[in-house]
Amino acid sequence: MNDLTTKSHTTLRRLLVAAATATILVAASSSGASAASGCVKGDRKAPYTIGWANIYSVPTWMKQTEGTISSEADELKKAGLVKNLMITDAQGNAQTQIQQIQSMIDANVDAIVVIAGSSNALDRVISDACDKGIAVVNFDSLVNTDKVTAKINTDSNEWGASAAKWLVGQLGGKGKIIVMNGPAGISVSDDRRKGAQPVLDANKGIEVITETNTEYNVAPAQEAMTSLLFANQEIDGILSLGGALSAGSVLAFDRQGRDQVPITGENARQFLELWKEKGLKGWATMQPNWLGALSVYTAVQALQGKTVPAFIKVPLPVIDNGTLDSYLARAKDFPADGYIYSNYDKALFDKLLAQ
Repeated sequence: MNDLTTKSHTTLRRLLVAAATATILVAASSSGASAASGCVKGDRKAPYTIGWANIYSVPTWMKQTEGTISSEADELKKAGLVKNLMITDAQGNAQTQIQQIQSMIDANVDAIVVIAGSSNALDRVISDACDKGIAVVNFDSLVNTDKVTAKINTDSNEWGASAAKWLVGQLGGKGKIIVMNGPAGISVSDDRRKGAQPVLDANKGIEVITETNTEYNVAPAQEAMTSLLFANQEIDGILSLGGALSAGSVLAFDRQGRDQVPITGENARQFLELWKEKGLKGWATMQPNWLGALSVYTAVQALQGKTVPAFIKVPLPVIDNGTLDSYLARAKDFPADGYIYSNYDKALFDKLLAQ
C-alpha cells in the first residue's frame, strides 16, 4: 500500500470516527432532552390544566392529601403557572379510574397526577397519556409502567423491613404475631408486606399466626382485629403496616380487655394519641400527605422544560418514644382522624428534585 492510499484510508477512518462520535452525541442529546421533558410534548404553555385522578377520597389520609394538592395548585395559580385543577374520584374502582383518566386525556389536560387503584390495570391508559404528550406524575400507589414523567414515593419495602426489624427486636426474636395490611393489590400495601418478609424469614422464632387486609380506616381494622382476638388467645405483637390499622388494633385490644402488645404503625393522629395515653411500646413512620403537593409541583416543573428525576425518593422518618411528643405537639392542626405530617415548602421540593 503506497503513502497516498495509506493517507486516504487514515482520513476515511477519521471521518467515520467523527461521524460515529457525532451520532453518539446527538443520541445522547436526544436522550437528555427526553429525560428532561418526560412525556411532555406539544404546545404546552402556562397556565396549565392539571388533572388529579384520585382512586378514592373517603379515607382521611386521602382527604388530607387532596388538600395539599389543592393548596399547591392555588399557589401555582398565583404565580400564573396553573389555570385549572380537575379532580375526579373513582370511589375505589380501578375501571372507573381508567375511564376518568381517559376523559382527562380526551380533554388534553397538561398534566395528570395519580394514585393508582391497581398497579397493572392502569398501565395502558397511563402509557396513552404519556404518548399524547401529557405529563404524568404517579405517587404513593404506583403503576408498573415506566411511561410516566416521574414516580414519587417513600421506599415501601424499607417501610415494611424497618417495622419488622423493630418488632422482632422488641420480642427478642420469638413470638406469635398478627400482620395487618392495607387493601390487597394496592402497591404501597403489597410492597410494605414484601419488605417485611425477608426479616420474618430470617427470624424463625417469629410465627405469623394470621394476617388481615382492610381499608386504611379505623373501623374495619378494629372489626377485623376483634374477630382475631376471639380466635387467638396468645398474641405477642402486631406488625401493622398502616396508621389507621394500628389505631383499630389498639381499640380492639382495649375493648376486649386484652393487654396491649408491641405494635408498629404510622403517623395517624389517633394512633399516636393512643400510644401516648396507654404507654404503648410503639414504632411508626410516615407517608407524607404532601407527596400530592410535590407531585403537582413536579408536573409543572416538567411542563416548563426542567429536568425531573424518573423516581423521586422521599426519606422515611422514624417516630418513637423520643420523637412522639414533637408530633403530638402539632396534633391540634390536624383532624382527629387524620395524619400528623411534617412541614413542606418549595425549598424541600427543590431539594428532593435535585437528587
